[in-house]
Amino acid sequence: MDKRSKYLAVIILAAVVLAATAYYFNSLENFSWLARYDNVMTSNAVLSQLHSIAQNVSLANNIGIGTVPVGPKGALPFITNNNKPLVGANGKPMVLYVGADYCPFCAVTRWSLILALMRFGNFTELHYMTSSAVDYAPYTPTFTFYNSHYSSKVINFTAFEIAKNIFNSTINNYEPLQTVPSQYNNVVVFYSEKYTGSPNYSIPIVDYGNYSIEIGAMAEPLLLKGDNWSTIIGDLKNPNTGISQGIVGAADVMTAQICHAINNNASVCKEPYVKNYESEI
Repeated sequence: MDKRSKYLAVIILAAVVLAATAYYFNSLENFSWLARYDNVMTSNAVLSQLHSIAQNVSLANNIGIGTVPVGPKGALPFITNNNKPLVGANGKPMVLYVGADYCPFCAVTRWSLILALMRFGNFTELHYMTSSAVDYAPYTPTFTFYNSHYSSKVINFTAFEIAKNIFNSTINNYEPLQTVPSQYNNVVVFYSEKYTGSPNYSIPIVDYGNYSIEIGAMAEPLLLKGDNWSTIIGDLKNPNTGISQGIVGAADVMTAQICHAINNNASVCKEPYVKNYESEI
């Protein structure tokens, strides 16, 4: 390659880098408005829409497990074979979630977990949240379980968001939010070490009454890129969208886990998409 060709190649490379950088920062700017809703309480109308999607049996049966990865290296929950159920103070099986507001994989997981939980009870309070502005899939629109309120006749739901979505350069980390009590932290550390080989557990992590454990996300955060809560809810209603296939599919898998944990003691456990779960994988 002569000097002129090398010079031209450098110019082209520099232009590509500048264009990519500009696109990245323009994307951040385009999505940053979503963060104004962080920690704002959702309306009853939004909760009602989510509940309607959760209760849409036809939608759930149409999707099944959707695009949830399957097989030995898939993201399906691990069956623990633990004969000691995880229960709450009232003796009801517990769904335990540990995540963080900044985490984009937690962000996409919460959508599915909310839908699954709404098949067994109701949220009376949820708040909007976006994932970190400086992490993978920045400003992913989601909710936070911090200060949420959920009730059910058949399960307990206990959630911890261990950090905010604000990066603090002084501590070189995200600002802390909630501390996981030792009895629950010991549980997630045990299963993390068992299934990943590392005691430093990855988030999100969901324990379905010790029947099964989910480490990581079953859907891709980039599914939600460029969307807001309203458009996501609209896409969830359509089984032909990637968002619905990913998020409702994961919710159906989660529902099957909860049904196992409660010995199928809920009407939703009789639905075909739950009964067919084992055959689908």
